[in-house]
Amino acid sequence: MPTTAAPPAAVPRSRIAAATFIGTAIEFYDFYIYGTAAALVLGHLFFPTFSALAGTLAAFATFGVGFVARPVGAVVFGHFGDRIGRKTMLIVSLLTMGTGTVAIGLLPTYETIGIGAPVLLVLCRFLQGFGLGGEWGGAVLLATEYAPENRRGLWSSFPQVGPAVGFVVAGTAFLVLGGTLSDAAFESWGWRVPFLASALLLVVGFYVRMKIAETPVFEKAMREHEKSKAPIVEVIKRQPRTLVLATCSFILAHTLFYTITTFSLSYGTEVLDLDKNMLIVCSMIAAAVMGVATPVFAVLSDRVGRRRVCLGAAGLAVVWAFPLFGLINTGHPLLIGIGMSVGMIAFAALFAPMGAFLPELFATRYRYTGSSVAYNASSIVGGGLSPILATQMIASTGSSLPISAYLVLIALICAVCVWFMRETHTADMTGEPVDSRP
Repeated sequence: MPTTAAPPAAVPRSRIAAATFIGTAIEFYDFYIYGTAAALVLGHLFFPTFSALAGTLAAFATFGVGFVARPVGAVVFGHFGDRIGRKTMLIVSLLTMGTGTVAIGLLPTYETIGIGAPVLLVLCRFLQGFGLGGEWGGAVLLATEYAPENRRGLWSSFPQVGPAVGFVVAGTAFLVLGGTLSDAAFESWGWRVPFLASALLLVVGFYVRMKIAETPVFEKAMREHEKSKAPIVEVIKRQPRTLVLATCSFILAHTLFYTITTFSLSYGTEVLDLDKNMLIVCSMIAAAVMGVATPVFAVLSDRVGRRRVCLGAAGLAVVWAFPLFGLINTGHPLLIGIGMSVGMIAFAALFAPMGAFLPELFATRYRYTGSSVAYNASSIVGGGLSPILATQMIASTGSSLPISAYLVLIALICAVCVWFMRETHTADMTGEPVDSRP
C-alpha cells in the first residue's frame, strides 16, 4: 500500500503552513524589490553614463543576473538538501538571500565610487539569486512531503501564496515611499529603505523555520539508505526527459509574472508616460488576485489533475496575450488593472499546480535538486531574459504586438511540454517515478 506522508502529531499544520509561507514571502519580497527598483531608479544611479533606454536595459541585465544565479543555487542547495535535509537548507537559503538584499541597500552609487558600484550591485544580485535558488524547491518539498496524499496541491499552495504577499508588501513599500518623498529624496535614499527593512523580516523567518522538524518522507528515505551521492548527476541520468519538460513548461509562469509586474512598470512609465504609483497599485491588485486564485487552482489540481489545470493556464495565456497590452496601452487605471489581473490569473493557474507537480515528478533522493533546477533554470528565460527582450522589442518596433506574440509562443511551448508530462496527482511520492508519460 502507498505510504501517506501525514504530518506527525508533534508538528501542527499551522506551523508547517507558517514556515513554508513566510519564507517564500520574505525571499520573494527581497527579489521583487530589486525588480521594482531596477524599473524605477537603479539605471540612473548605477549606470548614469548610459542613455535612459540603455540604463534601463543595464538595470534589467543586473536583474537577469539573479536568474542566472538561481540554477546555481538550486544545484548547490539541492545537493545538500537531498543529502542533509530540507530544513537546514531552507534556513541557509533565507540567510543568504537576506544578506544580499541588505547589502544592496547599503551600496554606494556610481557617483560615489564609479565603476565599482555596478560591479558590487551585480555581486549582490548574484547572491540574492543564489539564495532564492534553494528557497522555492525546499519550501514546496516541506509542504508536499508533509501533506496527505490527496491534498498535496492544497498544501503546496502555502508557499505558493508567499510570492503574492511578498510582491504586495514590496509594492506597498515603494508606493508609500513614492507618495511621501520627493523624487530627489527617493533617488537619494528612499529606494534603500525596502532593502534595509529586509533585515527585520529575516529575524521573523529564521525564528519560524527553526521550529520545524525534517519531513517524514525524507527521514524514511534516509532510514532506507536512499541518499544520493550526486543528486544533479542522478537526476540528469535517470530522468533527463522529465527535467527538460518540467523546465520548459515552467518558462511561461516566469514570463507572465515578470512581463506583467516588472516590464510593464518600466514600459508604462518610460514609453506610455503613465504615473508610476498608479502602475504599482495596478500590479499590486493583480498580485493580490493571483494570491487568492492560487489555492483555488491548487485544490482544483488535486481533484482533476495537474496536467489539465496547467494546460488550461497555457490556453488562457494564449487568449489573453494581445488583450493584456491592448488594455495597458489605454492608460486607463481600471483597464490596466483588469488586463494585469487576468494575466496573473493565468499565471496562478500554472504556478499553483506546479508546487506539487514538480516534486511529484522526481524521486525522493534527488527531489530537492530536480524540482529546484527545473523551477530555477526556467527562470533564466522567463524572468531574466523576458524583460530585456520586451524592452528591446519596444525600442526596435515601437509596438507591443511583438511582446504579445512572444507570450503566445512561450504559452504554446508550455502546452506541448505539459502534454507530454505524466499525471502525478494520485502518485505515491515514496515510489520510484518513471521518466515517461503512461
